[in-house]
Amino acid sequence: MTAETAAAGDGDRLPNTVFALDAVTLARRLIGSTLTVDGVGGRIVETEAYRRDDAASHSFRGETLRNRAMFGPVGHAYVYRSYGIHWCLNFVCDGAEPGSAVLIRALEPLFGLDRMVERRGLADPRRLCAGPGRLAQALGLDRSHDGLDLSQPPFRLTEGDEVPVPILVGARIGISKAAEQPWRFGLAGSRHLSRPFAKGEIASSGTETV
Repeated sequence: MTAETAAAGDGDRLPNTVFALDAVTLARRLIGSTLTVDGVGGRIVETEAYRRDDAASHSFRGETLRNRAMFGPVGHAYVYRSYGIHWCLNFVCDGAEPGSAVLIRALEPLFGLDRMVERRGLADPRRLCAGPGRLAQALGLDRSHDGLDLSQPPFRLTEGDEVPVPILVGARIGISKAAEQPWRFGLAGSRHLSRPFAKGEIASSGTETV
């Protein structure tokens, strides 16, 4: 059963054990999975990893009121406001290294498109969730979701297709520190990425480890 033919919320739940993985491995593992918030969402097509020892991570300088969720239990949401304008969704992970998280950069919208269009004020499906700020707006995310358990409503995470798909691997974008790290992952061929991957960035099997 594919995400296109399944109803929102159908399919096997993503096991909570995946959130014990390190951020880089989880960021890759999430590509192709399905995320919904109150039944609105779609297929995860782009992610970025951020580790505790990573100069670009919000947790690099230690725990604060803003990033407290990053140091809490794995499998919870870390939602923050970027530049005082856009909310962004991260999945807290890596029980061995508190302060790690995966930024959900883009979705292929599949469920609740009417609500996404209303929230975003546009109808082009390629722009509804192409970017972390757009994604959060389309899914209705805000500070009230910070710290919530991803295994409980309003969130639902389900497995992707069983057949592995090529995954693009490249440098993270929109940051000024540690930008060279190849910790951005995308679904090859997707029209819903926040930005195209650079020519020559790696396309690899989704079953390989990082």
